[in-house]
Order: sequence, then C-alpha cells, then structure tokens
Amino acid sequence: MNAANLVNVMRGNLIESKHLGHIAIVDYTGKLIASNGNINSIVFARSSMKPLQAIPIIETGAYESYQLGPADLSLCCASHNGEEQHTDRVISILEKADLVESSLQCGTHIPRWEEAYKKIIIENRTVTPVYNNCSGKHSGMLITAKHLNEPIDSYYNMEHPVQQRILQVISELAETPKEDIQIGVDGCGVPVHGIALEKIALAYAKMAKPDNLSNSRKKSVSQVVHAMIQEPEMVGGTNRFCTDFMNVVKGKMFGKVGAEGVYCIGDLRSGIGIAIKIEDGNSRATSPVAVEVMKQLGMLTEEELNELREYHLPSIKNARDENVGSLKADFLLDYV
Repeated sequence: MNAANLVNVMRGNLIESKHLGHIAIVDYTGKLIASNGNINSIVFARSSMKPLQAIPIIETGAYESYQLGPADLSLCCASHNGEEQHTDRVISILEKADLVESSLQCGTHIPRWEEAYKKIIIENRTVTPVYNNCSGKHSGMLITAKHLNEPIDSYYNMEHPVQQRILQVISELAETPKEDIQIGVDGCGVPVHGIALEKIALAYAKMAKPDNLSNSRKKSVSQVVHAMIQEPEMVGGTNRFCTDFMNVVKGKMFGKVGAEGVYCIGDLRSGIGIAIKIEDGNSRATSPVAVEVMKQLGMLTEEELNELREYHLPSIKNARDENVGSLKADFLLDYV
C-alpha cells in the first residue's frame, strides 16, 4: 500500500505542499485498531526508540546502584533542548558513576535551545557532547556498561553488550526476531533499529499497558513510562511537543519524537500504541498528525485539544513574523 496524504501545507487558500505518510494503531495484544498508508513499512524509529533503549538501565541494576531518580531516567529517554536543566543532569548522572563528559561518544552539535547557545558564545565556551540532544541516552548506556564492568570506550558499537541488550529488548517488545531487525547508525553514533511500523506501535502499546509482560519487565517498563510522565520537561524541554503534550494530558499518555518524521504515543488507559512516519522525513508534520489521530480516537478532551492547538494547526510565518499559512491534518483513520 502506498503512503497516504496526511497533512496539507496551506498558504492563503492554496494547498502549497503535502506531507504523505503512514500511521499504525495497535493495542497491547497486537490487534490492529486503525491505520493509514502502509503499516508494514520498515521504519527506523530513531529517537522514538529511546524509551525502549532505557529499559536495560533498570534491568541491569544500574538505576538502583547509582541512585538515579525519575528525572534522570526521563532524561535517558530524551531528545533534549540542551537547556541547563538537561546538561546539568547529564553531568550529574555521569558523576554518580565516576564518569566524565569526554566518555560520551555522541558527538557534538549546537544546543536546540537558542538561549543556551547564546550563553556559550557570550562566555566563550566550546560546545561539548552534553549539549547533544542524545546525551541523556548515551549517559544511560554508559552507566550500564560501567555498572557491569564492561568496556566504556566502545559502548556505542553494535557488538557491545550494551547494544546487544537493547536489541534483545526491542526484539521482545516489538515481537520481531533479532535477525529481522534492520540495523543502521543513528545521528549520535549508536545503532538504530528498523522494524515494521505496526511493530513499533505494538511496542508502545505494550509499554503503555504491560499486563502481558513478565513481572520484571512490567516493572522496568512502568518505571520508564512513569519517569517520562512525571518529568516531561526532561524529555524535550521548553516549547517542545513531547513535553507540552505530556503536561497537557497529565499522565494519561506518553509520547516520543524520532528524527525523520517519526512520532510514537502510548495510551495508558486503553493500552493502545500509535506509530507515525512522515514519508518525506519532515518533522513539522508529526505533531499535526499526532494530535489529529488522538482527536479521531477520542483520546483528548476539548480542553486538551484547545491547549494543543498550536501543535494541531501550526502557523506558517514569514520573515515579518506574520501568519501566512498553516499545516492542516487531512485524513480519516481506516478502522479495522
């Protein structure tokens, strides 16, 4: 099945561009609820996999050994802004395990939060790996290696036990044999996992409602999800959809963005998982689709929809900061 039209880019009364994509909605038993496009598309979920990648932090005992808290665990699931609340906590996590900033192998990029970058320039400092939006995830990987006395400098390689544990978790939650998972390299240097969109939605559904998992896995999954819900500012930061969405829904759902137009949601009440992939990889289309999916599924109240309006119907502004258009979701879910 081909990609479905999901978002119209409006300028005035004209559809200037369109974003095509795929949507899979699955419950925690694996039942397909609704879809658009091709749910069998093999997708690199990118940073949407971070909640799954954080599970071994708990299951190895590293979380307890280094006396981490929910905010630390939430940051390990983050694609953060690089605000002080994020970078200070990354450094704190590393220090608890007697690790240093140079241990991070995620590379560098300027922080997403403009004020943080301005401060670096004013203070004549260098951009370091802690500002990388994936530094929380890498910190979690590092402390699991340190806790188990595994090599530190190669934790990002696919052959390393850290990555093999993550692969096993993803395989189990997504019900996909390890040998069928496509492996690539993410923007931060660690392995990225390609699986069918339907299976990504399944993994989120099982995290949202882990009733059918083993007791130990249920505990670790619940800790990760509730850390994100309790400390949503760690997952993204100021003016970020992940953070604002979880603040608005107040514990009912959790969500995580992934690069190249991916967004995933788990609904704790129904045990439904949602996985979205924008075909052209443009992330501007993910929040309109995500909010529209939740609207059509009846997951949001009118008040919550109103609070998320800027994400549901984002404005397009010109260089004069004038509203000249908008992004509008344009699809109906195909229910099974």
